[in-house]
Amino acid sequence: MSNVDWDAKVVIGQKAKAPKVTRKETDLNAVCICASFARRVGAVVGTDKKVTAGTNKAHVGTDHQRIAKLDRENEVAPPPKVPPSVGKAIQQARMDKQLSQKDCAQKINEKPSVLQDYESGRAIPNPQILAKLERVLGVKLRGADIGKKLEGPKKS
Repeated sequence: MSNVDWDAKVVIGQKAKAPKVTRKETDLNAVCICASFARRVGAVVGTDKKVTAGTNKAHVGTDHQRIAKLDRENEVAPPPKVPPSVGKAIQQARMDKQLSQKDCAQKINEKPSVLQDYESGRAIPNPQILAKLERVLGVKLRGADIGKKLEGPKKS
């Protein structure tokens, strides 16, 4: 117990200071006396250039640009929309039956916005919704003869 040094300070959480290596000419000018002294003595004065200085490290190089270009070239075409003739046929048949968009949508168990998208030609065609519309409106909406009245079930 008698060999314990009570006067020594231990600082927790402080890193030991490493000797500073000058990297740029401006650093050399700022500490001109130290740098010139270091050069005279023959000490190492580092002037390494930082590779990623001032750039986003996630996008080093032009690989990301090349990959993005490949993605644009191989992009899949957007799915086809409902043809305008189908939208007009839906609208005409709905008007003939004196149904509002809300009433017609309620009859096919869909939201009015879905019916609005079909009439305006913004919807991606869904065969189930088109079949429901054909049944309620009594008009053909798929294949050839779009807008033609449907006949009743065929009797054998």
